[in-house]
Amino acid sequence: MKHLFIFTLLLLQIKVEAQTSALAIADSLYTLGNYSKAINEYSKVGGLSAALQIARSYNAVGNYEKAIIQYQYVVDEDVENQLAQFELGKLLLKVNRFDEAKPVFINLSNLNTTNPEFQFYLGEVNRHLDAADSSLKHYEKAIKLDSTHLRSLFQLAKHYTIKQERDNALKYILQGLDYYENDVSLINLHALVLFNDSQFEKAIPLFERLLELGEDKDYVYEKLGISYRRNWEFKKAKEAYAILLKRDDTNSQTYFDLASVYQKESKLDSAKIYINKAMAVQKPIFANGYNQLAYIAREQKDLEKAFKLFERAHKEDTSNAFIYYNIATTYDQFGTDLKKKLGYYENFLKNYPNQHPYYYETAKKRISELKEEIHFTKD
Repeated sequence: MKHLFIFTLLLLQIKVEAQTSALAIADSLYTLGNYSKAINEYSKVGGLSAALQIARSYNAVGNYEKAIIQYQYVVDEDVENQLAQFELGKLLLKVNRFDEAKPVFINLSNLNTTNPEFQFYLGEVNRHLDAADSSLKHYEKAIKLDSTHLRSLFQLAKHYTIKQERDNALKYILQGLDYYENDVSLINLHALVLFNDSQFEKAIPLFERLLELGEDKDYVYEKLGISYRRNWEFKKAKEAYAILLKRDDTNSQTYFDLASVYQKESKLDSAKIYINKAMAVQKPIFANGYNQLAYIAREQKDLEKAFKLFERAHKEDTSNAFIYYNIATTYDQFGTDLKKKLGYYENFLKNYPNQHPYYYETAKKRISELKEEIHFTKD
């Protein structure tokens, strides 16, 4: 009996050692990225730990369906295994199975109420399910649990930036930057909030900082060009647009923006050159080009030419109320036919009734004045 007991212990020891050896081989294969062979070795070992590693291996090779099945097996066998549930939830989110991911993260947040990551991912799931209010609440909960949770701070800041709620956006942006001043995403949002608020002087150093941090992207130069121009830094604006044109000399908007710089400098001949270049590459309409040329002609006191250019712009884009308003006001300045003047303003009210209230009220006032002039002229 004693010999049998010792023999059994030896068999168990050999089995454990064999499993340990097989597990070590499987772990080594997994660590080195040899996932297919690792799966075979883990299958020999058995058990929940090996099953979790098999799920991770399938995930690593991109076989997400098998990974999900394997993760689900582990979770079903061990309902309190937070790590397996967390990896399963993130994978479901990755493959856009949001409805399935949601209960996983809800369960995790119930198992561990102090983990900000679980709240963040609940926010992500709800965001993808178009439940904006719920997603914001979960991001806020994540921040309450960890005031430095940058991804939650970014999502909240991004939401309020898009909504153009300046104060709320800045609250979360500055909170994040106070923790990590070189966070590119938050610096970008900070710059955009100031840009959208027309605080160009304050936005400029932030866009410049993005370039220093390696965000050498077209949109940064576009926003910088506009900011420099609006801040009367014309040389720097030209430099920004020159970089954009070097990258893409077929972008009509860059030529138009560059023309605006020369126009602000009162270098109208140069402005016309760049407007014509813009129109040469512009597809499919020329409304913007004709409109800008009309403004230049008006600055040069050639009102009749400006009027004709505004008309050409309007033919290209009949939906643009402001172009038609310029037709009316320009003819009003040089034209002599009172009835024709009246007709332009009346057409503006008729065709563009829901446009800018200032232009609408100005047109109504001018109609009243013209009717009075016509009446006295008849008398």
